[in-house]
Amino acid sequence: MPIMELNTSATPFLLTGFVGLEKAHHWISIPLSVVYISILLGNGILLFLIRVDHNLHEPMYYFLAMLATTDLGMTLVTMPTVLCVVWINHREISHGTCFLQAYFSHSFSTIESGILLAMAYDHFIAIRNPLRYTSVLTNTQVIKIGAGAFVRGFVLILPPILPLYWFSYCRSHVLSHAFCLHQDVIKLACADITFNRLYPIVVVFSVALMDCLIIFCSYILILQTVMSIASGEERAKALNTCVSHICCILVFCVTVFGLTFVHRFGKNVPDLVHVTMSYIYFLFPPVMNPVIYSIKTKQIRSGILQLVSLSPSRK
Repeated sequence: MPIMELNTSATPFLLTGFVGLEKAHHWISIPLSVVYISILLGNGILLFLIRVDHNLHEPMYYFLAMLATTDLGMTLVTMPTVLCVVWINHREISHGTCFLQAYFSHSFSTIESGILLAMAYDHFIAIRNPLRYTSVLTNTQVIKIGAGAFVRGFVLILPPILPLYWFSYCRSHVLSHAFCLHQDVIKLACADITFNRLYPIVVVFSVALMDCLIIFCSYILILQTVMSIASGEERAKALNTCVSHICCILVFCVTVFGLTFVHRFGKNVPDLVHVTMSYIYFLFPPVMNPVIYSIKTKQIRSGILQLVSLSPSRK
């Protein structure tokens, strides 16, 4: 039986910035850098507030901290190569680095789906059975749920990524983005990639779609409970606690399913659409999630205002 050997080809992949706009890369780097800094600050502030404010030491905010960690992870994995391309036109990336980048970016996306599902469970228990909330969602249980979401994400993405190390890449080594995506890399492989084409579709529809379906069903039950509340003010208060989470779900689902459909079924779609969807995929949720929770969550908003109001100097 032949022994499978690791592909050690010395030819690196070449990342691609904005095709046709190479002369404007330095200008494009400015908004990208602003977005990058905004993501780091926004999610960093959320984590800091949840860490230092004892009023935020509740399951809901622990899950929010996990979401912010996931968003930071996604950004830290992808943005360095993007900025290298647009800043200094450094396009080369080794096979191993590329595969690791693809692995972590797709893993964090799957983890985010799991965290959003966990947050839906948190809202479900808080509204449907508030008297048992503290006994059901203990710190230990929150840790188990969060760890499960992270383990699921990292394990599910391994099967299509590992074969990339043994594939031969005899076609063009030019990738179509400034970072590595699994669906982009396999187009360059000279091997049987049937599994690598089918498995991600199965994962997207069995995991992300199933998570969204469970979340949808949980909100139907939540809505039934809310509508049974006699007081209109209490109904509005209960629904308001779910608005931030619903917005984050919509942002996530639109970006993930949009990118998946464009890559799988958009062969005749202009390259600009592919590039735009890829940047929306990994930049839009990390930017929007802190903004959504800062605007819609009173405790977070109060903490941010308190930070802003602190004077750095005293007379």
